[in-house]
Amino acid sequence: MTVLLPALHAASGREAVRFTDRALTYAELATAAGSLAARIAGAGRVAIWATPTPETAVAVVAALLAGVAAVPLNPKTGERELAHIVSDSAPSVVLAGADDQLPAGLAGISRIDAPLTGAASALPAEPSPESPALIIYTSGTTGPPKGAVVPRRAIASTLDALAEAWQWTADDVLVHALPLFHVHGLILGILGPLRRGGSVRHLGRFSTEGVTGELLAGATMLFGVPTMYHRLAEALEKGRELAGALARARLLVSGSAALPVHDHERITAATGRQVVERYGMTETLMLCSVLPAAAPADGGSRPGTVGVPLRGVELRLVDEADGIGEIQVRGPNLFLGYLNRPDATAAAFDGDWFRTGDLASVDEDGQIRIVGRKATDLIKSGGYKIGAGEIENALLEYPGVSEAAVTGEADPDLGERIVAWIVPDDPAAPPGAAELADHVARRLSPHKRPRTVRYLPALPRNEMGKIMKRSLSEGA
Repeated sequence: MTVLLPALHAASGREAVRFTDRALTYAELATAAGSLAARIAGAGRVAIWATPTPETAVAVVAALLAGVAAVPLNPKTGERELAHIVSDSAPSVVLAGADDQLPAGLAGISRIDAPLTGAASALPAEPSPESPALIIYTSGTTGPPKGAVVPRRAIASTLDALAEAWQWTADDVLVHALPLFHVHGLILGILGPLRRGGSVRHLGRFSTEGVTGELLAGATMLFGVPTMYHRLAEALEKGRELAGALARARLLVSGSAALPVHDHERITAATGRQVVERYGMTETLMLCSVLPAAAPADGGSRPGTVGVPLRGVELRLVDEADGIGEIQVRGPNLFLGYLNRPDATAAAFDGDWFRTGDLASVDEDGQIRIVGRKATDLIKSGGYKIGAGEIENALLEYPGVSEAAVTGEADPDLGERIVAWIVPDDPAAPPGAAELADHVARRLSPHKRPRTVRYLPALPRNEMGKIMKRSLSEGA
């Protein structure tokens, strides 16, 4: 790796980022971020109030130019979690937009408003590839969030591997509406186009109308999460304009959680395009992807898989039983460790292999199929190890099922019984529990059928669309 964002040094008049109606060219981004980088050089760590605005893009790029580790903050973070992140990361400065109202939890930290203009000057020398670039806090499902320290080397490695897998070039224009405090929205969605020298158009807030408009206006790629693609699949049944827009996209990418097979099929049937899934996490950035060249509507990719390991990524399954094992990985894409948590860092590794905690199987042609998390999605029932993901996909195929989640619950006979949580299309006439159990038994195997079915108006999800299964189990 030489320069992380080489297009900034060319400072061209090409549009780099656009947030709704506010845009910055590469020259404008370079001058604004360069002037801010000069102000924060040597600042230790900086927090960034990560709103979907050009000010956030300027702040992140400035921190990268200055070689200062940036801590993106979710503006919706609660008081207790924000206090933990601030205490743990100890930023000396918070970067925000001039109009942002910051919470009391940031009152004791010096504030600098990110500019959108600046005086042209030489950009700083490139920091070391191993220097920390971002400290991204994990969801904290088993305790307070941990800060994953992501080096510049990992960002460059992941983005270059994706560029190779997706034929991602400077000619691509990406549209997305993801939050900017995590890997998918920030590293892939903002830094990805900037490393390629292309453009990104952020919708500010997701809407099918926004996606349609940007794709028809020349955007070539769409990044989203399953909740977004589900809404697109629903909207496809009502309008042809969206189908035509999606059909024009060179690449449709879904990530952060598994995209249900039913939504894959609906989108492909309506558009002739196949959604590409990829797999990664905060600590590893991207690990796998379906290769678009193998994923035409009549082609080789199978919905429900996340493709093959990216260049430079080594992947293995450990403690494998019944075809399912925990994914462990190593490669240049890995993080440096958890901030202030040497114990957690040591526990996360098996030698130099990172323990992802995700469970997967490998198809006969090497495609990785994620079946769930080791902590919440591996169900041990009647002597079998069962992945919740395949049962969820089977349930989603059944008429009248809008959403589905599967968990395990203690059972004196089976060890754990399989519980299905169903959001019906029509709450007044939900599909029957026996019908659902029989359907799963026919599609998969009798021992994988749900023993209990519970109906909900909606599944609890986080901002990235991931189902919060611990909330389901705790509320049972």
